[in-house]
Amino acid sequence: WYDRRLKGLDNGVDDEPPIRIFVMGENVWRQESEWPLARAVSTRYYLRSRGKANTLDGDGSLSHEPPGDEPPDVYSYDPDEPVPTLGGQALAAPLIDSGPRDRTPVERRDDVLVYTTEPLAADLEVTGPIRMTLYAASSAPDTDFTATLVDVHPRGMAIIICEGIARARFRDSLTAPSLIEPGTAYEFHIDLWETSNVFKAGHQIRLEVSSSNFPRFDRNLNAGHLPGMDAEMRVADQTVYHDARRPSHLTLPVIPDERG
Repeated sequence: WYDRRLKGLDNGVDDEPPIRIFVMGENVWRQESEWPLARAVSTRYYLRSRGKANTLDGDGSLSHEPPGDEPPDVYSYDPDEPVPTLGGQALAAPLIDSGPRDRTPVERRDDVLVYTTEPLAADLEVTGPIRMTLYAASSAPDTDFTATLVDVHPRGMAIIICEGIARARFRDSLTAPSLIEPGTAYEFHIDLWETSNVFKAGHQIRLEVSSSNFPRFDRNLNAGHLPGMDAEMRVADQTVYHDARRPSHLTLPVIPDERG
C-alpha cells in the first residue's frame, strides 16, 4: 500500500478487495468486497430467565425463541462500586486491562445479568455490527446500561468479544438529551461496535447486561445532573424486561456456512 501511494509503483494493490478482516476463532485473514457483509443474516437471540439472571450462576439464557410471560430481572447499580473494566477493545494500559480477558470474575457480581446459550452444535461465524435492543426501567432520572458479548469456552473461560454502553438521557438524541421518568420502561439501543468471531462447536454465546464499565467509560452518577458537574451519587434500581411485549434481544450478523 505504501509502495503504491508513496512510490507510485503499480503493484496491483488497487485491484484487491477493499476490506480485509481478521476472523477470530478461525484465526485467519480474509478479504471482503463490502462492509457490512451482504450475506450476513441478522439473527435475534432473546433474553430469557425466571427473574434470577444475576451472576453466571443465575438462570439467564439466550434463545432463538421469543419470550412469553416472564418476570423481569433486577439489580442495583451503585456508582460508588462500579463494574470494573476487564478486557475489551480499548488500549489504555495500565489503566485498562484490555484484550481477550476472562470475564468470569465480573460475572460473579450480583449487579451483572448473565444470559447464555446452550453449547453450540456447530461452528457459528458472527461478522459485522453487533446490536442490542434492551427494554429497561430505572429508579433514577438518568443512568447507563451496558452490554458485553462473550465467547464461553468448554472449560468455562468467558472471553470478551465486544461491548457497548448507552446513556439513558441520550436514548433519542445526542444533541437534545432528555431525562427518563423513574419506574417507566424505555427501549434502549446499545451499539457493541463490530467484530468477526467464530464461536466454535461446544462453545456458548453469552451476553452480560449491567450499568457500568469503569474506567473505560465514565460512571453515571444516576442523579440526573450534567455529567462532570456535580458529585451527588445515587444507587439506581434497574429492571430489565424480557416478555412478549418487551422482548429484549441481541442481534448478531451470522455468516452462513458455505463449506457445504
